[in-house]
Amino acid sequence: MPNRLAEATSPYLQQHKDNPVDWWEWSAEALAVAQELDRPILLSVGYAACHWCHVMAHESFEDQATAAYMNDHFVNIKVDREERPDIDAVYMKATQAMTGHGGWPMTCVLTPTGEPFFAGTYFPPEPRQGTPAFGQVLQALAEAWRDRRDEVTRVSDDVLAHLQENIDPVGGALGPAELETAVTDLAKQYDAEAGGFGTSPKFPPSMVLEFLLRNAARTGSQQALDLVAGSCEAMARGGMYDQLSGGFARYSVDRFWRVPHFEKMLYDNALLLRVYLHWWRQTGSALAQRVARETGRFLLDELRTPEGGFASALDADSDGHEGTFYVWNPNQLMRVLGAEDGAWAAQLLGVTGPGTFERGFSTLQRHTDPDDAERWESVRMRLLAARAARTRPPRDDKVVASWNGLAITALAEAGVLLDEPEFRSAAIAAAELLVDVHLGASFTRTSRDGVAGVNAAVLEDHGAVAEAFIAVLGITGEAVWLERARTLLDRVIDRFSDAAGGLFDTADDAETLVVRPKDASDNAYPSGTSAAAAALIGFAAVTGEHRYRAAAETAIGSASSIATQVPRFAGWTLAAAEAVVSGPLEIAVVGDVDDRVDLHRAALQLASPGAVVVAGEVGLAIPLFEQRGLVGGHAAAYVCEGFVCRRPVTDPRELAART
Repeated sequence: MPNRLAEATSPYLQQHKDNPVDWWEWSAEALAVAQELDRPILLSVGYAACHWCHVMAHESFEDQATAAYMNDHFVNIKVDREERPDIDAVYMKATQAMTGHGGWPMTCVLTPTGEPFFAGTYFPPEPRQGTPAFGQVLQALAEAWRDRRDEVTRVSDDVLAHLQENIDPVGGALGPAELETAVTDLAKQYDAEAGGFGTSPKFPPSMVLEFLLRNAARTGSQQALDLVAGSCEAMARGGMYDQLSGGFARYSVDRFWRVPHFEKMLYDNALLLRVYLHWWRQTGSALAQRVARETGRFLLDELRTPEGGFASALDADSDGHEGTFYVWNPNQLMRVLGAEDGAWAAQLLGVTGPGTFERGFSTLQRHTDPDDAERWESVRMRLLAARAARTRPPRDDKVVASWNGLAITALAEAGVLLDEPEFRSAAIAAAELLVDVHLGASFTRTSRDGVAGVNAAVLEDHGAVAEAFIAVLGITGEAVWLERARTLLDRVIDRFSDAAGGLFDTADDAETLVVRPKDASDNAYPSGTSAAAAALIGFAAVTGEHRYRAAAETAIGSASSIATQVPRFAGWTLAAAEAVVSGPLEIAVVGDVDDRVDLHRAALQLASPGAVVVAGEVGLAIPLFEQRGLVGGHAAAYVCEGFVCRRPVTDPRELAART
């Protein structure tokens, strides 16, 4: 019989609706029940595409005996971290404080009022490699709650005090000297042999790469550009990139990008589309252009929802195994392609007899370009057709506002630069979905099937969506998008600001948790602080209003201690700081649609960090277009900084040469 999660809108929670565990969603009612029964809360946090979340669910939450013990001794709450990043952030900090690491599934045990006193991640059904069995953990915690309540209270008080004190110190501005130091520090952590930073597992450092591209554009640093080139080439040629249909997996389990964790996330691909687009813009790399185009195509083909938004993720698993949809062995290649093409493809794609993955299967890699492009295209299409007959990984089809904002911004720019009108149309449609569904009486973080969820948008949603609206303004010339961005950014300043400096991750009218989350570090995607800073800079550039520029600089300053100490976890903040140091440039492209298209593309080709480009008709009612018209009856580009403009140009070649 289905449990309470049968009524949930989250695909992740829906995956657990038939568990024998008596799950609750996070709610005041669930906490009240825990207090009434005087039981601890078992909080389980994960997300739909999480492989180890599925493993723990199958091993423990589907087990009748385990579920019975949980139901008898705990109030069990299941949370989708993508719907409730605020809850995830609070208890992930507790998990990291208590264990020294974090990840998902996250397993926390709380007092009935929500204070954590135990935390961990995945627990196996039997003791394994020094990790106790989940059943042992449950029994020990239930006994501690029953027999050693004072000890539990002392632990929870200590953890709560740590969370309340563990607020990142506010630093100063990030100027040219600090940005140069960040490049130097990143170079020291760069893996010169394999690309990327650090060792395994390796996550795509998309935000750091965007910072390095901006730094190279501003300073001419070959070192920064080399770090980008080495990382981007290694990722694009390895098994983490889908060599048949585009799109990046979440991360590589090995140092050399051979074997991915196969889930594909919207935010990774949106951010990496932007990185490869900008790498191509700055270097002319054919690989960068191909990957940017294919990644944009992946977003449209695999993640676009019927309502016009973008789904959150594709799962890693199908047919009970991770990666089954994507991996091959030599015999499979021979069956699909024949002996000659099969052998050719195996050599090109690194498919070996022993396999590079598991059970004799290999991931597909492309360390060299094919010697016959037509032959490769024929092989690729036949392999895609064969793969289409396999069981596809499930899709988490909820629409997350902030991640859609990242996708909209990337697709809007790519649509113009790559001359892909469908990218542009998809960006506009997704933005309109956010307006129609998410921005009603209140701003909601998620939707599914065109129906808004119940969870309030957090800081990252406001920042990423505001930046997306500015990007849509740039490609449509419709002033309404600027006012929509203003509404979101006014709320950022008015409802998220911390009097002590920086921004909270939740609004002052949001649900009260044991700690109000505030984390300026960039992890898998931009923090709320850096997302807001990027949008505020762009908005100030279009409007000339100092209030927004000042708020951006304050936000960047609040993250400067992270940026100077651990730049790998402040890539988006550093990228925003590059925009501030560079101006950023403000470019108004004025003219009829057909007349301005080449100038618009030329303006976006400029690599100046954070440059804001708006193309529109004469008379567009925004400050950047005031008193700016055609020149000699032709479309004109006005390149400005601080609303001080150079002589307008009408020739795209002159625009490229003058800036």
